[in-house]
Amino acid sequence: MTEGTILVNKKILVTGATGFIGSVLVKKLAFTSDEVWILVRKSSDLTSLSDVLHKVHLVYGDIADRSSLDSALQGIDLVYHSAGLTYMGDKKNELLYKINVEGTRNVLQASAAAGVKRVVHVSSITAVGIAFDKKPVNESVEWNFNAINLEYARTKHLSEIEVAEAVKKGLDCVIVNPAFVFGAGDINFNAGRIIKDIYNRKLPFYPLGGVCVVDVEIVADTIVTAMEIGKTGERYIIGGENVSYKQLADTISRITGAPKVRFPLPFWMAKILRALLDLNKNKNRVSKLFNLSMFRVASEFLYYDSTKASQNLNMRYEPHENSIRKAYEWYRDRDMLN
Repeated sequence: MTEGTILVNKKILVTGATGFIGSVLVKKLAFTSDEVWILVRKSSDLTSLSDVLHKVHLVYGDIADRSSLDSALQGIDLVYHSAGLTYMGDKKNELLYKINVEGTRNVLQASAAAGVKRVVHVSSITAVGIAFDKKPVNESVEWNFNAINLEYARTKHLSEIEVAEAVKKGLDCVIVNPAFVFGAGDINFNAGRIIKDIYNRKLPFYPLGGVCVVDVEIVADTIVTAMEIGKTGERYIIGGENVSYKQLADTISRITGAPKVRFPLPFWMAKILRALLDLNKNKNRVSKLFNLSMFRVASEFLYYDSTKASQNLNMRYEPHENSIRKAYEWYRDRDMLN
């Protein structure tokens, strides 16, 4: 498949279909004329796909099991690889490598062996880099996340190296790098955890960094466009507004009606506070987001320039308030915030 070539009535496989981005992507694909297959494990929770299960086909397998992929990919034209482990800490290093690096390698090798026409690899902004001077970085920046020693970021970086190797060997691949994704349907409280915790007054302070916010619907639409017209071997940052965590917290407070988060917390002070909280029996009264690995990342500026995706993949922009409001209202309407 070359850039700009669109197959009719394609047979598509999605990995990571039960995740936040993956489930929204599957819901979009399910209402096309294409035949959509989702790779799931026997233990997978399919709740996020309950509305479209009658429109898709399930195939059992695991990206960590190459042999299961060989059978799952027979006859597949296109693969959206959105499976991965997101974990900010150092207690799951082996699993992060197994899923994010070896799992990606398995998908790529099995896709090549099965004659898949194109693979879109859903990566992460942590595979791009950090804006140390607060100036948004783009796809060409040299990876510098190793400066803060986050295994998740390292494995996402290595997974992109696997994609580059596969492209050299002739597999048609495109990489997309979604930013901090909010929106309706975040059933597992990924980015949405910060909304819930500010609403419940479990986050009395904010880190001093910033982040790039994008809506999940924009991410899913842009991923589909990347499959259709993205250039082989290229990566595309899918982002939106760059906001400080103070701005983000203020937006969440305004939309949810929660009290403002008023206290800035530098990382050096966070280390002391975390140690004190660990001695306290009531440590669960503070957000689960307050672990040192996540706070270390949140003390930097993950600001990104999404011009490339905007110009080449027709990616649209919208204010971050819109996405926060959609996520909050989705949680509120389902009584998921308490």
